[in-house]
Amino acid sequence: MRWRPWLPACLAWGCVAALCGSRGLCPAPNASRPEPGQCPPRRAAELCAWALSSDSLLDPFPVDVIQENYVRNVRNCIFSVVYPTPFKSRVRLVAVSKEVLENILDLDVSVKGSSDFLEFISGGKVISGSVPLAHRYGGHQFGSWAGQLGDGRAHLIGVYTNRHGERWELQLKGSGKTPYSRNGDGRAVLRSSVREFLCSEAMHYLGIPTSRAASLVVSDDDVWRDQFYNGNIKKERGAIVLRLAKSWFRIGSLEILAHSGELDLLRRLLDFIIQEHFPSIAMNDSNRHLEFFSTVVSETANLISLWMSVGFAHGVCNTDNFSLLSITIDYGPFGFMDSYDPNFVPNTSDDERRYKIGNQASVGLFNLSKLLQALKPLLDPRQKQLASQILEGYGEHYHSRFTELFKTKLGLLGENENDNYLIAFLLKIMEDTRADFTMTFRELSEITADQLKELHIPEEFWALQDLRKHKLFSEWVTLYLLRLNSNNGDSDAKRRRRMATVNPRYILRNWMAESAVKKANLNDFSEVQLLEQVLQHPFQRQEAAERAGYSLRPPAWAKHLKVSCSS
Repeated sequence: MRWRPWLPACLAWGCVAALCGSRGLCPAPNASRPEPGQCPPRRAAELCAWALSSDSLLDPFPVDVIQENYVRNVRNCIFSVVYPTPFKSRVRLVAVSKEVLENILDLDVSVKGSSDFLEFISGGKVISGSVPLAHRYGGHQFGSWAGQLGDGRAHLIGVYTNRHGERWELQLKGSGKTPYSRNGDGRAVLRSSVREFLCSEAMHYLGIPTSRAASLVVSDDDVWRDQFYNGNIKKERGAIVLRLAKSWFRIGSLEILAHSGELDLLRRLLDFIIQEHFPSIAMNDSNRHLEFFSTVVSETANLISLWMSVGFAHGVCNTDNFSLLSITIDYGPFGFMDSYDPNFVPNTSDDERRYKIGNQASVGLFNLSKLLQALKPLLDPRQKQLASQILEGYGEHYHSRFTELFKTKLGLLGENENDNYLIAFLLKIMEDTRADFTMTFRELSEITADQLKELHIPEEFWALQDLRKHKLFSEWVTLYLLRLNSNNGDSDAKRRRRMATVNPRYILRNWMAESAVKKANLNDFSEVQLLEQVLQHPFQRQEAAERAGYSLRPPAWAKHLKVSCSS
């Protein structure tokens, strides 16, 4: 690690003993330890046998020259060095992801019982090799350029390379003010943090590219929020999520540099991203920036198609929330649809319904156009023309992937010119009857072809019971069964098994998250932990989930729940 005079000495030297061994946290403080950011030979049961590194992010770029932590306009850098602000009150561990701890971070799950670990994940302890950073970025919010935004309540605490050779960036969210906090207090509340912890893990197990969540803690610190922006300010509890991603760079990371005219830094950052995260692109290729754009266009189309296939609405699809690696990040006022409704908007502050679920593909195109705008200073005239053609192909990418996913959800094999009509027909009668999106497809996975043919819908298939009320349901069933009969080498049992692996039985419904939040506010974390376990196996029937009613018709009170952007 190169010497940096603006770092505390023990951090610049990577002094594990100063941070860990001297405090008696390990029984053998002089034992050999991994290099910063490298994985230990086996899962570490104590943090002093484990380290992070910030070198790969600090070495390539200039850092904010101002060391003081106050809100300001920042220029000519990618990161500001800023340390988390620990909570003043007692901190409680709400939940951890065992899979993230053990399979990504090489930490034995027993580490969660140590005070050392609790201090680390709540921002009170800096691990050896870590230099906490806040990232500078900008973005278009609700269609308009918003200028400098940045990590206003998040700290990138280091990079970890695990035993599989995977590189992960660790970030605390809700860990205090940074130069990018604007008018915020740098905190996140328990309500939104429970939702982010659960949803990022749920999306992973649904097979959707996403950031991950390792842990969630809550304090008794008072955080004041106007939850629905109606002037009703309430006291809530501060919380922190430790979340991970292969990279936290987003479209806004490049936009801020282009808008500020920092073109050399724009080129350096873009080449860094390509080299680190796009191994199929050769760095000596003069068209590498064009290849990067082409990849992001196709992968963004794929990501939004996947969102649609599970009825997920992100809620705030601004360019500062769109990952350059095409993963789902920044879980705020998101929502999974209950009843199918293309106008579904989870975010109560989205008055113009810009980010309704049926508009996500169009918003993706808008965001990609802003990415192209940021890249244009680095492209020659021929490349600009080719990039515009690539962007024009986004719609075809999206439509092709959307069709492929919904054909799979319906168990269709091979090609048929009427498949798009069959899908659209079903979605239309689902919309007319307000049938449940998730359970309609799940119950189609479980019902037999003979039951469908006779229109004999068992009582427990409540979503299909709603659907059968439509006057055209029998006509759709006839077309569907004819299409299934054209599946070569298929059987009804194979069809149902296949569909059951892609149509979840359990999703993170808003009412489920709300119920868990209410209990967590009373220091009862059992439902958060139950949901985290259930959502790891969304395609398998689970007794605990059935007892909790997670596959039943949502309760009546769920219809009146609102999701807020204030988090």
